[in-house]
Amino acid sequence: MGQWHVKYTTAGAPFADAFMQWHSDGTEWEMINQPVLGGNICMGSWKTVDQTHVFRHHMGWLFKDGAYNGYFTENETDEVARDGNSYRGVNSTKIYDKNGKFQVELPGTSSAVRIAP
Repeated sequence: MGQWHVKYTTAGAPFADAFMQWHSDGTEWEMINQPVLGGNICMGSWKTVDQTHVFRHHMGWLFKDGAYNGYFTENETDEVARDGNSYRGVNSTKIYDKNGKFQVELPGTSSAVRIAP
């Protein structure tokens, strides 16, 4: 739980940074440094897998030049450090067009550090 600074990679290359909030009710919210007109706010849910791992399901709308163009889903499994102040994960993002037709799947990673209040 708490607020995090997350760094994402896709295909081994840096993709984006984000600010994420994990909530005690199992929901999460993210603002990523992607263009606003492309869609940069998304949300999801998470659950505990075991003492050091959590699973997150995440969704967001996609836009092209400000017009709705589809959506994505992201599934991620994270390993939380023993001190609870960082995590690393692997994820898979699936892109769908505005008719719900699957387009592509992108594997990636994440690393995050807790932002102190």
